[in-house]
Amino acid sequence: MLLNFAVSLWSWSLLGRELSPEKTTALFFVRLCYVGAIFAPSLFFHFVSLLLKQINTKLISGVYILSLIFLILNFTPIFIQDVRPILSFRHYGVPGVVFPFFVVFFVGVAVYSHYMLVKYFRRSQGRLRNQIRYLFLATIIGFLGGGSTFLPNFNIEVFPYGFYLISIYVLITSYAIVKHRLMDINIVLKKGTAYGLLMLLLFVPSTLLIILGQKLFYKEINYLFLIYIFSILLVASIFFYKIKPRTEKAVEQLLFKKYYDYHETLRKFSKVMVSILDLKSLSGKTIETITETMGVEKASLFLLDQEREGFRLFESKNLKTASTTLPFLSKGDPLPHYLQRSGEIIIREELMKGANIPELNDVTHQMSLLEAEVSIPLIFKAKLIGMINLSHKFNKEIYSHEDMELLNTLANQVAIAMENARLYEDLKKSKSYIRRADRLASLGTLTAGIAHEIRNPLVAIKTFTQLLPERLEDEEFLNGFLNIASGEVDRISSLITELLEFAKPSEPKLELEDINAILDGMILLVSTETSKKLIKMVKNYAADLPPIKIDREQMKQAFLNILLNAIEATPENGEVTVRTRSFVKPGGQPYIQIEFNDTGSGIPAEYLEDIFNPFFTTKKSGSGLGLSISHQIVQEHQGYITVESQLNKGSSFFINLPLKQEHP
Repeated sequence: MLLNFAVSLWSWSLLGRELSPEKTTALFFVRLCYVGAIFAPSLFFHFVSLLLKQINTKLISGVYILSLIFLILNFTPIFIQDVRPILSFRHYGVPGVVFPFFVVFFVGVAVYSHYMLVKYFRRSQGRLRNQIRYLFLATIIGFLGGGSTFLPNFNIEVFPYGFYLISIYVLITSYAIVKHRLMDINIVLKKGTAYGLLMLLLFVPSTLLIILGQKLFYKEINYLFLIYIFSILLVASIFFYKIKPRTEKAVEQLLFKKYYDYHETLRKFSKVMVSILDLKSLSGKTIETITETMGVEKASLFLLDQEREGFRLFESKNLKTASTTLPFLSKGDPLPHYLQRSGEIIIREELMKGANIPELNDVTHQMSLLEAEVSIPLIFKAKLIGMINLSHKFNKEIYSHEDMELLNTLANQVAIAMENARLYEDLKKSKSYIRRADRLASLGTLTAGIAHEIRNPLVAIKTFTQLLPERLEDEEFLNGFLNIASGEVDRISSLITELLEFAKPSEPKLELEDINAILDGMILLVSTETSKKLIKMVKNYAADLPPIKIDREQMKQAFLNILLNAIEATPENGEVTVRTRSFVKPGGQPYIQIEFNDTGSGIPAEYLEDIFNPFFTTKKSGSGLGLSISHQIVQEHQGYITVESQLNKGSSFFINLPLKQEHP
């Protein structure tokens, strides 16, 4: 909008120049014309930077500073000395010593801005590509037209037909806005109308007051002076809007540094807290930040406990032992009841003024027990989910109005962050229950198979034991019996050990582990299933595989889920292959890859995107959770799973785990 205003100011000033009856008025309009010309390239460069999202703040500021310098010099003879007739024009500017530098600036910024458009156009696509095409066409015509008006200034007597190109620039831009959504026309109209009405409200009364002042003090009205003042007011209002936020920030830093510092700290924390999903960490960080930045001696944080229907002391700082006699507040207690009803921050000292009211007396008494001067409610969806209690400040100063506003804003954001953290913890618990159910389902499958697997060697051992009294003197029989019995017992022992380890619940524990050894244990567990279907298990491990930091039990569950799926998909006399290898990604990060390959029926292509979704399954029976849980486990180890499959040929699942993991 400002760019179009600059072009409009340039165009109307040219008209005023030609209609001026004498040189003084014409010179004023020439200089007013260059106000628009001075800012046109700067505004265009800024617009292009925003459109392409390539904002170089220093470069944009530098271009605007040069424009301001030229603006100041514009009203001096070193920019435009005088006016004289050229070609068919009655008045044309006579350039001063600075004018050639302005022309270089004008051309340079315009060329660089169009270079940015061309460069970005080559790699753009879709609507943005179309926008750039029309913008480039319109503005190149406009700037060529505007640039042609400089030629007569340097005694190059070529008629500036470029004047007429400005209308083409306007037509193309208008077409692009309407037809190809160069800009949101609703926003343009809305802001344009708002700015237009604002200018009428501000500048019409101001203009009338200036006219009245001239009439009263000088007995005459100088319209050139009126336009000059009007232009200064317009430029000042535009720049006031731009520099106001930075000026306020500078004043705060200079005169109110103490308040600025802790307000700034709390503002930054309010942005960071939404990314903290651990409830304990978030609570500790909240109390620590508020107490340190505001200089508060003591603080406590209570959070809603749904099961006990009250508020539990979740985090505190420097509370006396006596305060721990209130580790829990029921919903009906005076303080939480009052905070739920009022929904606002309360100050104990202010409530004490109504001490004759029993309810307020009970509230202030409970705040005293908590050593709280201020209680801040944490409200989420009109429901009290917690409260923060703060004591006096170290310097004994009161909580100012600004403090209360800031704490109120912070409380709203803390409430949202706390609720997010609570939901995240509930989600983690749900995932834990689902994993436990899946583990139990797998355990049932394995137990049924292992019971059969244990029975076979026991039958052999029983048979040999029955024959033993008759063949005690047969040394060959005894040696064979001992070897077979010992081997079968070892096999039973290994199976039971693996089964017990898999069934045993454990907390996540990251340690350096041998992937090959874990795979051996899982292959042993599924040996019964493979024996039933006469499936051949092939192991192809990399011998030099380095140890990797993982949670052994979680990874065993991921491996087992995929192994059982592979066995179930493979027909009798088929083959399941397990391979391990190490590789380095293009970025240089080392990985370990585990491949599970089967010779089963394969997975239809339309299902490949869904197989890791919870409860998705193509089996007649099954929960559809195995692959989803395996995928989640691998993701939590900062790895990823890929799958390749061909119908009637088989599938391959690849688990990729990074050797260097950045765990919190």
